[in-house]
Amino acid sequence: MNNPITMILNADPLILSALREDITSEDVSTNSVTPKAVQGEADLICKEDGIICGLQVFERVFTLLQADAKVEMFAKDGDKVTKGQLLAKVKGDIRTILSGERTALNYLQRMSGIATYTSKVAALLEGTSIKLLDTRKTTPNMRIFEKYAVTVGGGNNHRYNLSDGVLLKDNHIGAAGGVKEAIQMAKAYAPFVRKIEVEVENLDMVKEAVEAGAHIIMLDNMSHDVMAEALKIIDGRAEVEISGNVTKENIEKIKDLPVNYISSGALTHSAPILDVSLKNLHPTE
Repeated sequence: MNNPITMILNADPLILSALREDITSEDVSTNSVTPKAVQGEADLICKEDGIICGLQVFERVFTLLQADAKVEMFAKDGDKVTKGQLLAKVKGDIRTILSGERTALNYLQRMSGIATYTSKVAALLEGTSIKLLDTRKTTPNMRIFEKYAVTVGGGNNHRYNLSDGVLLKDNHIGAAGGVKEAIQMAKAYAPFVRKIEVEVENLDMVKEAVEAGAHIIMLDNMSHDVMAEALKIIDGRAEVEISGNVTKENIEKIKDLPVNYISSGALTHSAPILDVSLKNLHPTE
C-alpha cells in the first residue's frame, strides 16, 4: 500500500461512492448561491502540527467532479507540516470546490491523522529492529487509504485482507479443534509459499505452535513476563509478533523484548484526525 499511484487507480470507485453519499442528487446550498459556472480558488490550510498524507486523494476528489480542476501543491505526503502552513491551492469552478470540499477534507484529515499517530508510535521503536505493523481493524471501504497512511507515517502493512495470508486466530483454532490441528490443516490447504501465522494466548499454545511448525507466532495479550518465557520456548524457531491493545502509551514497556514485529490496531482505529481546512474561497474572473 506504499505506492500512491496504485492506490489512486484502485481508489476511484471508493471516492466516487463517497461523493455519491454526499451528493445524492444535487448540492442545494451551492447551486442556490452559485447558479452558473464561476472560476475560483481556495487555500488548503493546516491547523495543527503533524504529518500530511492523502494529498493525491484530496486532489482526485475535485478532478473526478471536474476533469480540468487543478490543485497546486506546496507539500507532499510524508512531510512534517505546521499550524498555519499553506498546503495547496484548489482551482476550478467554485461549484466544484464547494461540492467536493467536505469529502476531500474527510480523506485528508483521516489519512493525515493516521500518518501522524503512526509516526509517533514508530519513533518509540527507534533503535530496535522491531517492525511496527497495522491490522485489519480499519474503517469499511477505507482500508486502502488507511493502510497507505500507515506506511507514510513509518509503519508497515500486515496482510491487506483475508486473501492475503494465513493467520489462525482463536476462533480458527476453535473450529479446527486445536493449535496443532489448525496448523496442519492450513499447511495442507494453503500453497506452500504462504507463511502460516498462529495467534496464541498461553504458554501451552506456544509449545504446540512451535511443535506444529508455525512460521510466525503471535503473542496475544500476554504479560511481559509471560512473553519473555514464550520467547525462550520459541528459541528462534519461528518469527514472533506481539499484539493486543498496543498503543502509543504502552509500547515502550514491551520494546525491550527481542521480537520481530509489534502490531497495533490503534494505528487505524484510534488515531485522531489532523485538522486541515479549506479557506479563502474567492472568484478569479
